[in-house]
Amino acid sequence: MTHSVSRIPRRTAAAAVLALTGLLATAAPAATAAPPAAASAAARTAPATAAAAPDIPLANVKAHLTQLQSIATANGGNRAHGRPGYKASIDYVKAKLDAAGFTTSVQQFTSNSAVGYNLIADWPGGDPNQVLMAGAHLDSVSSGPGINDNGSGSAAVLETALAVSRAGLKPAKHLRFAWWGAEELGLVGSRYYVANLPATERSKLSGYMNFDMIGSPNAGYFVYDDDPVIERTFKDYFAGIGVPTEIETEGDGRSDHASFKNVGVPVGGLFTGASRTKTSAQAQKWGGTAGQAFDRCYHSSCDTTSNINDTALDRNSDALAHAVWTLSAGTTEPPAGDTYQNTTDVPIPDGGAAVTSPVTVSGRTGNAPAALRVGVDIVHTWRGDLVIDLVAPDGTAYRLKNSSGGDSADNVRETYTVDASSEAANGTWLLRVQDVARYDTGYINSFSLTF
Repeated sequence: MTHSVSRIPRRTAAAAVLALTGLLATAAPAATAAPPAAASAAARTAPATAAAAPDIPLANVKAHLTQLQSIATANGGNRAHGRPGYKASIDYVKAKLDAAGFTTSVQQFTSNSAVGYNLIADWPGGDPNQVLMAGAHLDSVSSGPGINDNGSGSAAVLETALAVSRAGLKPAKHLRFAWWGAEELGLVGSRYYVANLPATERSKLSGYMNFDMIGSPNAGYFVYDDDPVIERTFKDYFAGIGVPTEIETEGDGRSDHASFKNVGVPVGGLFTGASRTKTSAQAQKWGGTAGQAFDRCYHSSCDTTSNINDTALDRNSDALAHAVWTLSAGTTEPPAGDTYQNTTDVPIPDGGAAVTSPVTVSGRTGNAPAALRVGVDIVHTWRGDLVIDLVAPDGTAYRLKNSSGGDSADNVRETYTVDASSEAANGTWLLRVQDVARYDTGYINSFSLTF
């Protein structure tokens, strides 16, 4: 992945936290950033459930990383475009796929007067007019072996492909996996692939998922906010294992998904962070070290097999497989449910009293679900000032977000999961928001509940 510029917070004074009385913070929600919910009271029909993806063995993924490290060590310390370590990496991955029954092809291109290679692997079967792709760049920079960037994504895509073979998967859609060359020189390999794909073939791509750096040692959990179906598939997976996510911004336009997005192909993906610094709020949410880069060895010689967070690599590999199994099953949208929404703007007083946005639910039977999804879209210039609660019809409050002086980002666009199974479904639910510090303003843009 290429370099980016980090944002500098506008304000350094910590927010003064005011206690809200009478609130019962009984939920431990998993927060995931999400696009605004669907139309008010829109009932959606859930498609047929896809077969569950297998657990991707972490040991297998790490074994691929060990091989990529050995290849780099034997070839001048890197696996960069035009260097022998890159071609040896292609040969390693191709041999694994050929033995597993994939139809593989190596695409050649030239960049910087050197030959580069893309590896494409097709799994037999599935609708040839609906092609789901998952890919990662296989090249490193010249300064190091590139084990997190991007051996991590390459190894996870490879092991997921091998899991497809082991399972004898018969997806409704055709599955295609790819490993790109010369990404570090400006997405050269993926751009070449897309540019040389006939328009009729390009129109058959139902989605492309990108995995670039998914084992960062000081990991965050970031999901691309491009195609909403792919995005929700990943977010629902992480919510299901209790891991909060954030929208990915550091890599926007800087990895191979951009080559597909630029020609109208739906894209999505996962990322664990590069050179940007982990905030205190992120460290509290995910663990790790605040004030330190997600990957201190980004584009450096120390990006070796010791530069991997096993937990992050394991979770992201499993999420990758989940998305492949789910989205290749022919579903047009992950199971959702009925959504109730209020899109009326509600101004939030600066350092003032709490305000509410109501959603009235009617016509349901029994209690709310154990995984009630609460969609929050708040426009605000300093989200750290905000305390947010969901208030059930009987007045019970569930804490969604506390204030934090270190949470310097703008806006709150997240989906929280609340165990509301003790609450009656019908009645008026409230999103309650209080700005507990001065100098920043905003409003509730929308609030939704999905049952």
